[in-house]
Amino acid sequence: MSSTESMFTSEDRAALLQLARQSVEQGLAGDRQSPTTEDYSIMLRDPGASFVTLKLDNRLRGCIGSLEARQPLLIDVFENAYAAAFRDPRFPRLQKTELDQLDFHISVLTTPQPMHFESERDLLAQLRPQVDGLIIEEGYRRGTFLPAVWESLPQPEQFLAQLKLKAGLPAGYWSEQIRISRYTCESIP
Repeated sequence: MSSTESMFTSEDRAALLQLARQSVEQGLAGDRQSPTTEDYSIMLRDPGASFVTLKLDNRLRGCIGSLEARQPLLIDVFENAYAAAFRDPRFPRLQKTELDQLDFHISVLTTPQPMHFESERDLLAQLRPQVDGLIIEEGYRRGTFLPAVWESLPQPEQFLAQLKLKAGLPAGYWSEQIRISRYTCESIP
């Protein structure tokens, strides 16, 4: 999906951002109530996979998401926003004093597609910087990088090496059992 295409209307995009913020506000107030799906467009009621990224002063403050569409997109965003604020193990729970400075970013994922490659070099040649999100899997190890990670890791070799580390594998590791899938995202905003 190119950056000029959008599968969502401006109203849908605004609704998803509002849902993410509402979820965090409710979490801070200690009173969470799931949204009523009938109040939203069919696009938001359809199953969807999302990641919600929270940034404070342009630095990561939390990021949690789903790789597979298992529930209505609007519920997925609502739950992932809460988890990013309060359950990301890399950060302490979000505090009320942080809410007004918080930036919300939502990535809606396409269905991951398995990649076919003969070697690591072949895989690297197939990667599309700034476009592909990747999932790496081997045995019980699994990790993903959203397409936005290309901004900080612009070289395919760097991107893949850091993804291996995230999945708990050595950066230089390679085996015939590695599975890689790719997906794209629509970013909101």
